[in-house]
Amino acid sequence: MLPELTSSELRRFNRQIILPEFGIEAQRRLKAGSVLLIGLGGLGSPASLYLAAAGVGRIGLLDADVVDETNLQRQIVHGQSTLGRLKNESAEARLLDINPNVQIERHDVRLGVDNALALIAQYDVIMDGSDNFPTRYLVNDACVKLGKPDVYGGVLRFDGQLSVFDARTGPCYRCLFPEPPPQEFAPNCSEAGVLGVLPGVIGSLQATEVLKLLSGIGSPMIGRMLIYDGLDLSFNTVHIAKDPDCPVCSHAPQDIVLRETVMVCAAPVGRSISSGGLQAKLQARDEMVIVDVRNPAEWLSGRIPGAIGWPKPELEHALHESGAAPLPRDRDIVLVCQSGMRSSSIIKSLVEAGYDPLRLYNLEQGMAAWPGDVQLV
Repeated sequence: MLPELTSSELRRFNRQIILPEFGIEAQRRLKAGSVLLIGLGGLGSPASLYLAAAGVGRIGLLDADVVDETNLQRQIVHGQSTLGRLKNESAEARLLDINPNVQIERHDVRLGVDNALALIAQYDVIMDGSDNFPTRYLVNDACVKLGKPDVYGGVLRFDGQLSVFDARTGPCYRCLFPEPPPQEFAPNCSEAGVLGVLPGVIGSLQATEVLKLLSGIGSPMIGRMLIYDGLDLSFNTVHIAKDPDCPVCSHAPQDIVLRETVMVCAAPVGRSISSGGLQAKLQARDEMVIVDVRNPAEWLSGRIPGAIGWPKPELEHALHESGAAPLPRDRDIVLVCQSGMRSSSIIKSLVEAGYDPLRLYNLEQGMAAWPGDVQLV
């Protein structure tokens, strides 16, 4: 039995209800429906706003992070007044202001093998707004096991992707990507950047797919993936086939076992150095060379004192195109980026160019974890 709409709801949702393809029955299905938003960041922000505004009856918010100033360029459900507060707390207040009748359920936790099934089982549709591969694979595997649709979105720089993975009638995420790439080939938004409006485009499209699934209208993006290029404003759709040998959805649900996906480097080379270790070297006036391989725009927030700024593409070009060694071979070299991935990749290039791996150091977790002083550029 679908819930009836109140007179207030009939007025609030009138512009949807009068659509011939939608109508009162679809609105009642939305009121009866539920969705779990995994991540209240760039994708979850616009999606949550539109899902609450559209009249989805029950919305679960799953996020354990707090609002940071660097989020505000794209995470539009949050604001200056909620800096430092839990993202779920910030989003809950905003969504209830949009629609006081929506039922908000907060899960201020990180998704893991120990809680994924219990959390996902409570909702009709799952929207994956996460920004890392381990969570994406865990969401996919749990959805396959429980028979839930997984509305997937991904963004990076100026590009976006969108699909609906539902192993009951089509492929799952692992049919397309059986295993994650090596960590150094999987940059995130903090490494590669993202145009602030891009998550708004993809997150809004994810919300559209959630509304279609809950209301029963239209044709969900099952078996298809939308590719969006924000620079030339192009949309392309590719078809995805179900893999009969998929490592997950080719098995019976009861045989699927959830496991943590661990991101590893393809072939670790060189040595790691902690922030504390590098600070000790600086204090001891060690005659090392510190090379910051981030992009020039990232240097505006400061570099480690004494570091040379040499963007990764330019340094790699110098290594491959020049016969001379661009960096000294008789001194320790510390490579620095934002999180440690780009610098790890550069170390591989340096080793291939003949540098001694024992003299090459990668700053663990990069500038994201650097607690010391910085030199403004």
